[in-house]
Amino acid sequence: MPSSATAFEDSVRRMNPVAAPEDQRERLAALLHLLEQVRPEADEPAAYKLVTPTGEVTELPESVFLLLERVIEVLARGDAITVVPVGKELTTQQAANILNVSRQYLVRLLDEGRIPHRKTGTHRRVRMEDLLAYKRQRDQSRREGLRELSRMTEDFGGYDSELG
Repeated sequence: MPSSATAFEDSVRRMNPVAAPEDQRERLAALLHLLEQVRPEADEPAAYKLVTPTGEVTELPESVFLLLERVIEVLARGDAITVVPVGKELTTQQAANILNVSRQYLVRLLDEGRIPHRKTGTHRRVRMEDLLAYKRQRDQSRREGLRELSRMTEDFGGYDSELG
C-alpha cells in the first residue's frame, strides 16, 4: 500500500491542484518574505542553494528558484496551484479542472470550436497553450463585462443605501 507521501506525489504528477492547508499559510508567508529578502540586485549573479537534512548542498538554477518563489506566493495566498509543462496535451477532464468547469461543458466548448483540440481515436486532447489562451480571453471578457455592469450601475444612480 503506498504511503500518503507517495499518494500525494502521484496526485501532483496527475496535475491535480495542490493547496496548502490553512495551518501552513503563515509559514509560507514567512518563507516568501525570506525569499524576497535574499533576492540579489539586478546586476549581481544569483547563487541559490538547497541544503538537505544531511547537510549536502546543491546549487539551484535561478529558474528553479523563481518558480519556487512563485509557487510559495500562490500557496501563501490560499490558492491552489498546478504545474503543467508547456506543450503538454491534456485530457478533457484535466482541461475542465483547470478551467473549473464540468467535463461536459468543456467538451461543448471543444465541439463549438472555441478551444482548439485534436482527437486520438475517440479521445479529445487539448494543448495547454490553447487552453490558457482561451482562459485569458474568457477572463478578459468577464472583466470587461463587470466594468460595463459597474458603469451602468453608476449611470443609473447605483444601489439604494437603505435595505428593505
